Amino acid sequence: MDSSGGPPLCFPSLNSSCRRLPLPRFETALLYILLASVSLLTVTLNLLVIISISHFRQLHTPTNTLLLSLAVSDLVVGLLVMPIEGLRYMETCWLLGRLMCALTPYVSYCLLSASLGNMVLISIDRYLAICDPLLYSSKITLNRVKILICLCWACSLLYNRLILMVHLGRLDRFSSCHGECVVVISHISGIVDLFFSFVGPCTAMVVLYMRVFVVAVSQVRVIRLQTVATAVIAAPTAKKSEWKAARTLGIVIAVFLMCFCPYYYPSLAGEDTSNSLSYFAVLSWIMLMNSCVNPLIYALFYPWFRKAIKLIFTLRILQPHSQEVKIL
Repeated sequence: MDSSGGPPLCFPSLNSSCRRLPLPRFETALLYILLASVSLLTVTLNLLVIISISHFRQLHTPTNTLLLSLAVSDLVVGLLVMPIEGLRYMETCWLLGRLMCALTPYVSYCLLSASLGNMVLISIDRYLAICDPLLYSSKITLNRVKILICLCWACSLLYNRLILMVHLGRLDRFSSCHGECVVVISHISGIVDLFFSFVGPCTAMVVLYMRVFVVAVSQVRVIRLQTVATAVIAAPTAKKSEWKAARTLGIVIAVFLMCFCPYYYPSLAGEDTSNSLSYFAVLSWIMLMNSCVNPLIYALFYPWFRKAIKLIFTLRILQPHSQEVKIL
């Protein structure tokens, strides 16, 4: 029992227990409300994407299958990772035991890696659709996309098993007392992870999206020349499409960089990456917020998604043959 008069123990029955650092009640209540709101929003948005793509047959396309995989990983982040990580930082104690201490970071890293992999696959899909439209339907089939998604998830499971090998092999290596779950990724492993999980995918996405943008701009110029030649006034529409393409690509790349770049600060600074760092919670939550923003970027810009939401909330999807509704 704690009789020292200091901060309460995480586990009062254990002499080796860590000290709890409780927050003021008002601050704790506010943080719990914020956590619940963010988690609920993340789950709701991604669940709407999953229901829409799964229910309406017209949406069963290779591109939307990639969006579905992305939404599944982001939904589990909002359902499991966000609440657990929030509980860790607000309670200032790890209360979920050794097994969850092993599984939680592994599952979290796998979901985030799978989400990132799906984003790269989406950029490749869009690149082929715009830059090689004649062969797109023969190259990108639904079965091939499903195989790529399975490979993406399998690689994520294997890769993060290697990155977290030290943590999974000895959970209490970096813990100083009972009630901690310290995850440490060495500087060398952090540098490897930086290139494989950030620099590589980021470079691929930027290069592919810039190529898509260049092709889109060239197509707009061709349309303008044809417009002048045929004396049809359609130039304003082409100009609007050009700006829309630039804006969408800018949002995709900027949000990705803003959410993932801060997480790799310890590796860039030459430090080990550890959840015991004073600023790690901020870096982690910025990255987790990408799972909430993803459905806004990849789905809310599509008119079919807004139409699907209307059909879902009005319960028209429960009507017979609602799967056949023309939603595009």
